[in-house]
Amino acid sequence: MAAAGLLRALQAPKHYEEEDYATFTEDDIKPGAVAKPKLAPPYGKRSGFVPRKQDHFGGGGAFPECHVAQHPLGMGKEDNKLGSADTSQTIVPTTVDEKGNVSYDAIVKHGQGAGKNVLSKHNELLPKLHQITEDDLKRPDEEELLETQRRTEAALGKIVDFKLQAAQPKTLAPQPGQASYIKYTPVQKGDAHNSGAQHRVIRMSEMPTDPLEPPRFRHKKVPRGPGSPPVPVLHSPPRNLSVKDQQDWKIPPCISNWKNQKGYTIPLDKRLAADGRDLQETQINDNFAKLSEALYVAEQKAREAVEMRSKIQKELMMKEKEKKED
Repeated sequence: MAAAGLLRALQAPKHYEEEDYATFTEDDIKPGAVAKPKLAPPYGKRSGFVPRKQDHFGGGGAFPECHVAQHPLGMGKEDNKLGSADTSQTIVPTTVDEKGNVSYDAIVKHGQGAGKNVLSKHNELLPKLHQITEDDLKRPDEEELLETQRRTEAALGKIVDFKLQAAQPKTLAPQPGQASYIKYTPVQKGDAHNSGAQHRVIRMSEMPTDPLEPPRFRHKKVPRGPGSPPVPVLHSPPRNLSVKDQQDWKIPPCISNWKNQKGYTIPLDKRLAADGRDLQETQINDNFAKLSEALYVAEQKAREAVEMRSKIQKELMMKEKEKKED
């Protein structure tokens, strides 16, 4: 009733032509003729109209005055046949984390395996020492200690009970290869079938295997699947290389002084550059200068000694000559 009153209160559309919303009958449709799409009735005359086909929407949205489930352009349908791509695989639902913040890493984790750990947060790039908080270093309270003690005692008691049962002679520990009995009623009954028995019991047990028997099947190792993606490495922004940096990073080709299998003619300057002798600086030891100076001083002293000796000999000869003349 409220919808009918609302429709009466609305004004009639101004730009409206009956030809655009004409309906077709079976007599109008001739064999071989192409039928025009059947449009929706005009605004204000849609009471009882149920849009089902895509032609009813005319490429637009839903009709708010029609209180039925509408799917314009196939939106909201599970079997969306309008688009070739599967919307369930391309649309990622919005999720929140434990603190109520929107988890934008759902886009990165979409399509990954359940056991794959995808690192997509900035906190995961920090070392473990920086991720430790005061809550992690906080000592557990009495309730947590008692709960941990209870679980530990239960686990140890289960192991001890199993060992004690195996050690007792009356009770034996259950073995994995123990036989099992199955009772069934055969379909064919009578004295001619199943030896006249109404029920049968089958004993099922594992067949013993020979440990020395060669393997019956050839086992192939399945290649290991891709692991978790590595932690992203944050790089600094790229810098423009200058001419000096390019020249510093220029590595000359390797030229061997021993082999030239292809017989290339290598210039002498390249040979000397590959030899590495230009990279070594010639240094003369200071002891060479000291040695030359010591030799020069020794030579001067020797000359002085020879001159002094010859002078003394001349004086002695002059004295002897004077004595002989006297």
